[in-house]
Amino acid sequence: MRLRGKRVVCFVEQEFEDLELWYPVMRLREEGAVVHLAGPQANQTYLGKYGVPCQTDKSLSELNPAEYDGVLVPGGWAPDKLRRYPEVLSFVRAMHEAKKPIGHICHAGWVLASAKILQGVTTTSTPGIKDDLENAGAIWVDEEVVVDGHIVGSRRPPDLPAYAKAFADLLANR
Repeated sequence: MRLRGKRVVCFVEQEFEDLELWYPVMRLREEGAVVHLAGPQANQTYLGKYGVPCQTDKSLSELNPAEYDGVLVPGGWAPDKLRRYPEVLSFVRAMHEAKKPIGHICHAGWVLASAKILQGVTTTSTPGIKDDLENAGAIWVDEEVVVDGHIVGSRRPPDLPAYAKAFADLLANR
């Protein structure tokens, strides 16, 4: 259980990409990490794009970046909602400043772009938001997973094994 004692938060909003949320969360939990699901409200049920529910443990307003070792942002349409919450953006910026692992997949790069932490960062995403990430200063590449320092990016669900492994490896080595 190489991630025992590690704490990660995974952001949630309606229409998250079901696999992009649950695959990394389960992978990290299997390795011993505590993963909290956090959304606008605690103890609220949010539905993924394909109807898979999740219930939040925490609200965005009660999160303290100092209490976490990493953060995951799933894709789907949730990132377009999440990037509008000041609590999400300040949390991501705090994790970035502390050089703690930040994972994003598919459309989740929108959150990092809105947090203004992508200048000079090499990353990937779904090709549909390539221009958005480049306009935010990122160097975009088309690879299944890209690790640049403490930021782990991935493109889409078929890349989940490589993405979850890269994030877990980074977390384990912190």
